[in-house]
Amino acid sequence: MRNMENNQKNNIYGATINELLQIVKDLSMPSFSAQQIAQWLYRHHVSYIDEMTNLSKASRNKLNESFIIDVSPFSEVTTSSDGTKKYLFPIKGKGNIESAYIPDGDRHTLCVSSQVGCRMGCGFCMTGRMGFHGQLRAGDILNQIRSIPERDKLTNIVYMGMGEPFDNTDEVFNSLEVLTSEWGFGKSPKRITVSTIGVLPGMKRFLEESRCNLAVSLHSPFEEERRALMPMNKAYPLKEVLDVIRSFPKEKQRRISFEYIVFGGLNHSTSHVKELARVLQGIACRINLIRFHSIPDGNLKPPSEAELNQFKALLEAKGFIAIIRKSRGQDISAACGMLANESVKK
Repeated sequence: MRNMENNQKNNIYGATINELLQIVKDLSMPSFSAQQIAQWLYRHHVSYIDEMTNLSKASRNKLNESFIIDVSPFSEVTTSSDGTKKYLFPIKGKGNIESAYIPDGDRHTLCVSSQVGCRMGCGFCMTGRMGFHGQLRAGDILNQIRSIPERDKLTNIVYMGMGEPFDNTDEVFNSLEVLTSEWGFGKSPKRITVSTIGVLPGMKRFLEESRCNLAVSLHSPFEEERRALMPMNKAYPLKEVLDVIRSFPKEKQRRISFEYIVFGGLNHSTSHVKELARVLQGIACRINLIRFHSIPDGNLKPPSEAELNQFKALLEAKGFIAIIRKSRGQDISAACGMLANESVKK
């Protein structure tokens, strides 16, 4: 556990069960106290240690001497005409992050951030233009879920907000552990998706250790074209990313999605479809087609409705499951690739 800035007390929110076991051991508290603390933090969502009433007064005093539950409300919310909400959260000493809540019938999804900004530099993404300002701790990630009024409605959580999750692997894994454990939020791994551009060290660990769903940002099957859109393709070429996915035995497989932003006149030709069929051969997957949304001073453009539908039809003719994702929250800059704090946008 790390010290908070300008505060000698450590933040206990976001701690895993092993970290809590170490804390209670260090404080000479009974080992079962770790489970009790976890329940208070992640099921009852208390804000103060003194609210943990099944701990003895002496134990609460010990915890209070060294720890604090460092959770904070969102500072701003913007609501779209389609019901999507964008929440702004301040992060001490690092700036702000944004989360997007997306209601769709019985499905209630929260898109959470894993970093303040991003250092991947994708040319079509507003977050990438922010640059990198800091890592989020597990507690910062979980606070985005805990602190919104729709918390108890949420059916799905996607790590598709600001940042590259596998550039912050340890904290993302700790947050996933809290979310999916019975002592934590108790959510099904099948309802959680982590999106990556293909940062291989973190992705390999994720495929080994997690049962959550994986989404890979693809955007082009051609290495050179993908590198122009996503500079990190140079460090983690698409072929290597796909080889890693193929290398895992069937018993460790889970649903793989490929996120494919469609740009007008660029990446939706018959040659793209043919190459996708070649490079994705043998991988059980679906392709989520995302309409590009223009960003300031960008040279990429959105596809027409006809281009998008034709590309979908061509993919389906090749046997792919292709889904056009509905654009949500575009009027409040909450759509895919548009999350970034307002100071950067201006």
